[in-house]
Amino acid sequence: MSAPCPAPSIRAAASEPLRRFLQVARGAGLRVSAAEGIDAARAVDLVGFSDRTLLKDTLGLVLAKTADEKVLYDETFELYFQRDEFSGANDPETKPSPEAQDMRQWTPDGLHEMGSPGGQSLSELLASDERAALAMAMEIAARESGIEKIRYLTQKNRYARRILEHMGLHELEQQLAVLRRTGTPDAAARAQFLEERVERLWDAVRDFVERSLILFARGETEQLRERLLRSARLANLDRRHLERMRVLARQMAKRLATRYARKRRRRQRGQLDVRRTLRRNMGWGGIPFITAWKQKRIEKARVMVLCDVSGSVAWVSQFLLMFLYALTEVLSDIRSFAYAGSLVEVSDILENQSIDEAIARVMASMGFGSSNYGNAFADFEEGWMKHVTNKTTVIILGDARGNGTDPRTDIVGRLAKRAKRIIWLNPEYRSVWGTGDSDMYRYAPYCSLVRVCSNLNDLERVFTDLLEEAA
Repeated sequence: MSAPCPAPSIRAAASEPLRRFLQVARGAGLRVSAAEGIDAARAVDLVGFSDRTLLKDTLGLVLAKTADEKVLYDETFELYFQRDEFSGANDPETKPSPEAQDMRQWTPDGLHEMGSPGGQSLSELLASDERAALAMAMEIAARESGIEKIRYLTQKNRYARRILEHMGLHELEQQLAVLRRTGTPDAAARAQFLEERVERLWDAVRDFVERSLILFARGETEQLRERLLRSARLANLDRRHLERMRVLARQMAKRLATRYARKRRRRQRGQLDVRRTLRRNMGWGGIPFITAWKQKRIEKARVMVLCDVSGSVAWVSQFLLMFLYALTEVLSDIRSFAYAGSLVEVSDILENQSIDEAIARVMASMGFGSSNYGNAFADFEEGWMKHVTNKTTVIILGDARGNGTDPRTDIVGRLAKRAKRIIWLNPEYRSVWGTGDSDMYRYAPYCSLVRVCSNLNDLERVFTDLLEEAA
């Protein structure tokens, strides 16, 4: 007996997300003919969207014809169907509900089949932390905002605002204004609570819009793509972009090195040596055709960098190390350390192999584990603290999430007294610092600079500031 034909309403609901996925796949470089699009629609009618693995395998058989296209298809599928804005993966105290985890299995726009988020207002959803409903509301609002039309980096904030307004931000802002005017302690506490939740919601929507931009703007010019990749959070990028990102990182670092090496050479000339200049030009009646300068010795910056290679932080660590080792002309005595549960020096690996091979080796040996900042700092104090002087800049890259372990801020305090300065680069948004197991605000008082660093532009700004002082 043949399988029953799916209901027309369900087929209609399924057609829109599939159409958008095919649009994204073509923009990513997959060759999808009209006939293959029809075959894909028939396949989705049969398997539906509920089982993500089955959906991925089925569409892969229809759309990916070569090994290269299979890789491209896998990356496009994972990026398009990624739904973890409200998963709470970084906050062990607020694990997502089973419903929120199920959101990862839902398709964009397939929410027609699920219904609306229960008719709750945005303030109610935020207050109850209904993550599945929040994710559903964001998907629906994104569709109503025309997110598939996003093409330019400058549109990110506009679309984020549109999505939030469709979710009910205007009404929530009116409620907050009423709570502030009330003036009671309870009203003030509720207003502050909602404001914090709204700030986190902004971050989640920005991430969603950024990923949508990566998906829907792939057909634009290479210059636009580079600007997009430079400003996109490294944790949001799929593996297909990594090689292009490495090329961009090397180009940016080389430009910095060239600029500041030239500036350094000018400064190293020092002041004009009048006596030597006159002596050299006696044959021309003292006219200074040939100048002599008092050489000025300028020490290069000494840098020790500690990179967290656990979880999503590892992606940022790779590019930080690329920047450092492309700047050896203007930075000297660079010593690099990698840590997750413990800390080891990786300077020799990075110096004796190509940067790509070295980073791959470091990540393979100890990357993507669980963080224990206390153990890592204890290892550093025992083995390398004695090498830190008042000329040493210490750069720490990490999200400061130690999974509830002792953060050992006492060691960071002793390090701050010995070093010239400590620069802490955190790839997370400021809105989540101090939440869950984050110890960022416990480390911050010992640092000369604490900065969000989640993309290539952030890294470039950090090293520009560092080289300005060193030059």
